[in-house]
Amino acid sequence: MIISKFVTAIRASLNKLANFFWARDPIAILQLEVDQATVRLQDGRGGLEQYRGLVERVGMQVATGRQNAQRLESQIKGHLQAGSRDVAAQLAVQLQQVKQDLANNEGQLAMHNEAYQNHLLKFQQAQKDIVTLRQKAQKMHAELQMAKAEAEIARVAEAVSESVMPNFSTRIGEAEELVQGQIAKHRGEARVAADLSSKGISEIKATQAAEAAMGENLLRQFEVEMGLVSAETAPQTATQKTLGPTTT
Repeated sequence: MIISKFVTAIRASLNKLANFFWARDPIAILQLEVDQATVRLQDGRGGLEQYRGLVERVGMQVATGRQNAQRLESQIKGHLQAGSRDVAAQLAVQLQQVKQDLANNEGQLAMHNEAYQNHLLKFQQAQKDIVTLRQKAQKMHAELQMAKAEAEIARVAEAVSESVMPNFSTRIGEAEELVQGQIAKHRGEARVAADLSSKGISEIKATQAAEAAMGENLLRQFEVEMGLVSAETAPQTATQKTLGPTTT
């Protein structure tokens, strides 16, 4: 009872181990099964060759028996023609035994030859099955590798679509907003600079005009003092404010 339970436990452990490896790499297990079947088929071929040798030996016995029967029949006929009936009778007894053995061997030959043909047919079919299994294993291996690759691509695509792409889109949006903000800031600075560039221009122009008028008055005054022109003939220049724009 204890030994039986121990054996059962060992078998259960071996089954678990086999199932683990089967689930781990089923293609390797399938290839192993095909290889083992190929080995068994090769062993079966050796047995088939031996069986064919047996058939050949029985066939040789049949051929020998037929030759012996023909030889004895010829001898019996010769002794009968020669009047040696006693010798012919003895040969007839031998012929009977030879024919019995021949009939037995012919039956054995027919039986073994039929069995051999059946075994040969099974062997040939087994060879075809092995080739088919090998092709199937190779196809399944290729399909499994393709399925693994597709699953990996799908997993990566899913990860990208769920994490990378949203994050990427968010970063793009943030970058766009930052760029747009910087563009608006720089345009604002340029507008402010443009607005500030015209400030004080009128004051500057008024100052320049006043300075020009003052210079002209001083020049005319100098001309009068030097006697170059008379005060009556000297043109009068309107007095301008020296600072600020002209107001009305």
